Amino acid sequence: MTEATNQAVEEKTFVLQEPEQAVNLLGVNDEFLHIIEDELSVSLRAFADRIIVTGPAEVDQQVLAIFNQLSEVSTHHITITASDVRSAIKMAQKGTISRFSDMYNEVLIKDSQHRAIRVKNLGQREYVQLVRHNDITFGIGPAGTGKTFLAVVLAVAALKAHEVERIILTRPAVEAGESLGFLPGDLKEKIDPYLRPIYDALYTVLGQDQTNRMLERGIIEIAPLAYMRGRTLENAFVILDEAQNTTTAQMKMFLTRLGLNSRMIVNGDLTQVDLPHNQKSGLKQAGEILRSVKHIGFIDFSSADVVRHPVVAQIIDAYQKYDQEQRKA
Repeated sequence: MTEATNQAVEEKTFVLQEPEQAVNLLGVNDEFLHIIEDELSVSLRAFADRIIVTGPAEVDQQVLAIFNQLSEVSTHHITITASDVRSAIKMAQKGTISRFSDMYNEVLIKDSQHRAIRVKNLGQREYVQLVRHNDITFGIGPAGTGKTFLAVVLAVAALKAHEVERIILTRPAVEAGESLGFLPGDLKEKIDPYLRPIYDALYTVLGQDQTNRMLERGIIEIAPLAYMRGRTLENAFVILDEAQNTTTAQMKMFLTRLGLNSRMIVNGDLTQVDLPHNQKSGLKQAGEILRSVKHIGFIDFSSADVVRHPVVAQIIDAYQKYDQEQRKA
């Protein structure tokens, strides 16, 4: 049991604005109620148009605020998912729940299945705003925060709005336990596995057929970082993924490729550096050197911004705690 359960227990009631909201707010077989119960250690009971919340007063208020915000989203005919509920819980715990429904006001783009793509938390919204207002944006943080996917979404949106003429996607082909030389196939076949997350994001947003057509026409280019040397990238939306595995020289080389009417996004996770121990990550150095430079934005994601299964955030926190303890030792 959590410490909160030792506090005085109170009972509060949330009344649905419309009876039709029930399935959208509760989830199939009350899935969303179970998620809230597990995460906040409260008891929830649904009767007709009412949800009875039983728990410590402070937590009860958080739950009521969650349902108020989910209800507001639901009135705009948006289907609520388990991911939305978990985002609302995190925002309630951080005291930012009042801004939850605002995130659903804007559709970034519609995917290949005509489903609306929106930001899922405040970290993602800040990331989107930074990209829109800077020439170069650094997204630094753990896996699962949506950095790569959102970067591709924003690149495709800029292409469709004729803000750029092409999209260039790259990442360093750093070996993580297996030598590229021993992998089968030609260079493209050796490199493609390293670029799979980028392909997956493109297929989700554009569909496989349209993605392949754009690749064939050169509108979208996916290439290893080494292929960027000596080029000037103009009228392009350029994304560098897995940037923690760039050397300091590679990072400087990449950033200085920026041409006229172009934007860059640099994403990476400093806890997953695969470089030899005697090499400093170019992403780490860039964070130390460039944070005060105009027109360059930085956002540092945390485990609270993870939009995958909730246990992923717990895994990240556990590893961070372990690393801190090891450094102290």
